[in-house]
Amino acid sequence: MDVQRVILIAALALVSYLMVLQWNEDYGPSQQPQQQAATVSAYADAAAGEASELPQASNATGNADIPATAAGPIAAAKSQSLIHVRTDVLDLLIDPHGGDIIQVALPEHLAALASDQPFVLLEQNANRTYVAQSGLIGRNGPDASADGRPVYSAAQSEYTLEGDTLNVDLTLTTDQGVDVTKRFTFAKGAYKVDVEFIVNNASDAPFEAVLFGQIKRDGSADPSQQTSMGMQSYLGAVFSTAENNYQKVDFDDMDEERFKAQSPDGWVAMVQHYFLSAWIPAPGAEYTYESRKINGQYLVGFLSPSFSVAPGQTQTVSADFYAGPKDVDQLEQIAPNLELTIDYGWLWWIASPLYMLLKWIHSVVGNWGLAIIGITILVKAALFHLNAKAFKSMAKMRKFGPEMARLKELYGDDRQKMSQEMMKLYQKEKINPLGGCLPILVQMPVFIALYWVLMESVELRHAPFYGYIQDLSQMDPYFILPILMGVTMFIQQMLNPTPPDPMQAKMMKMLPILFTFFFLWFPAGLVLYWLVNNILSIAQQYVINKQIEAGDVKD
Repeated sequence: MDVQRVILIAALALVSYLMVLQWNEDYGPSQQPQQQAATVSAYADAAAGEASELPQASNATGNADIPATAAGPIAAAKSQSLIHVRTDVLDLLIDPHGGDIIQVALPEHLAALASDQPFVLLEQNANRTYVAQSGLIGRNGPDASADGRPVYSAAQSEYTLEGDTLNVDLTLTTDQGVDVTKRFTFAKGAYKVDVEFIVNNASDAPFEAVLFGQIKRDGSADPSQQTSMGMQSYLGAVFSTAENNYQKVDFDDMDEERFKAQSPDGWVAMVQHYFLSAWIPAPGAEYTYESRKINGQYLVGFLSPSFSVAPGQTQTVSADFYAGPKDVDQLEQIAPNLELTIDYGWLWWIASPLYMLLKWIHSVVGNWGLAIIGITILVKAALFHLNAKAFKSMAKMRKFGPEMARLKELYGDDRQKMSQEMMKLYQKEKINPLGGCLPILVQMPVFIALYWVLMESVELRHAPFYGYIQDLSQMDPYFILPILMGVTMFIQQMLNPTPPDPMQAKMMKMLPILFTFFFLWFPAGLVLYWLVNNILSIAQQYVINKQIEAGDVKD
């Protein structure tokens, strides 16, 4: 009968495993990239009189303001090719109509693990709108013309970075005779693009304008978010000002009201899982930051103070644009607080040191899976004495289990008397009945913080371990690690004393099954951490149990 029961349980477990595998294949997160539509100019089919999405400066006071619409219509685009720029880390398209960046692909980051296509961060097509706009508005700004966005000229339509830097100049001459050069400067290995407006006033009147930079995005889902269960990374805008160095404004917030703030320096970003785009205006001025929603699009950006260029003079205004991964090293160098877009949640004070430690271990071992194992060992070593006390308490409860069972038989009907006798036994043998909870309680903040480190660290995206695990940031495709984790939990329970309450004992037996199911869709790196932690705990607890049983451990 026992053999038949074992066979039935094994068969049921095998069938359940195969069903979960099939469910994951049918309904799990897809690793294949979506078919990308062709990127096109936003103005090719624009109708005259359509509401403009550009900001507008107030000429009366010189203070920047962003209304719901601008005054001028958008004209039909002139025939001109998109400008294609390639660097070692960026592959982007610039629309000469307005000089906007309308596509950014990242060759160093693939769209999916099995794909050879780069991840596309910014795009403007039938699937999605996500672009970076900039220009000059105000009294004489060419982007404030009643004819709509200006159409720039470029020397060529294809540019490739061959040295350390690359300048891409877009030029135009206004009706007043003012020469405007919009210069994009790219650097090797950099996701930051320097955007300069060089105004040469060859007219006989002062030129007054306001620089704006904004990010326009629709409300579509985050294409880089691939996990199907668990916590999700933030999707939305972030503003950094002198008053608040990191303020989230998500799409729901923009639906309800517009955000507006004035601040010296600062920046504005659009954040998603692993990647972000951001405008960082030149330091040393008072800027207006604002969000708005118009024509079904979400816009966040900045406006500079009004500037004036005298006749015969030349002046340059500038801002930096970043489009790339959440790389802490680059973000820290670009602007103060920009690295906060790597959002570790309220446990950032644990997660940040964990990330730095994880990164250091990886620099030594060269594999992110081994780095996770290394950080597990270090965390376990840091908590060694605390765990030892807890394991000693549980080992004593296991050793005196027969005595506790005897007390239960003697005073089973008198719960008060039984509790008193049990407390006497605990005090005499120095047993802490809650000691076994301490390791779990202490490690939960570390576990949650490490979860966010794995979620937010772009270095772990598509990072392989060994064998079939090719992406530690995604779930184990065959659920081997979660099952092994469940087995180790079961072994731990075998080493622990059985709770005296039958109902509690049944609940404890169910925990390995519940945790295994819960961990099925967690990132493989996180399950690896918990599995190694369990193995180390089993080893420590086994040794302590043997020492307690032999009477070799002193309190």
